[in-house]
Amino acid sequence: MRYLNKHRYSRLGEHGEDPLSGVANLFDASIVFIVAMMLALFSAWNMMDLLDPNSEVTIAKKSADGRVEVLTKKGAEIKVSKVSDKPLSGSGKRLGTAYQLPDGKVVYVPE
Repeated sequence: MRYLNKHRYSRLGEHGEDPLSGVANLFDASIVFIVAMMLALFSAWNMMDLLDPNSEVTIAKKSADGRVEVLTKKGAEIKVSKVSDKPLSGSGKRLGTAYQLPDGKVVYVPE
């Protein structure tokens, strides 16, 4: 009996270590890897301004089905606006005129 008990405990190590204690280290390493990948993607896409708390960023995004969303970040506040192609109606006042140049640029001239 002594022989069996000696070999059973020797698998756990001399100090009785838990064999699953290495899983916590794998979790920590994976979190560090994920954060490093996020920072690499931000820098590759030149989007480091999204991490700056004082920056203002506007991004237009078009999905596969044709819907357009505009993401606006001012400081720590982020707003998402959905663009619609439906005509709008209402009352308002004319602010100016917009002209499209031959090269495709649009110029707004206030009145």
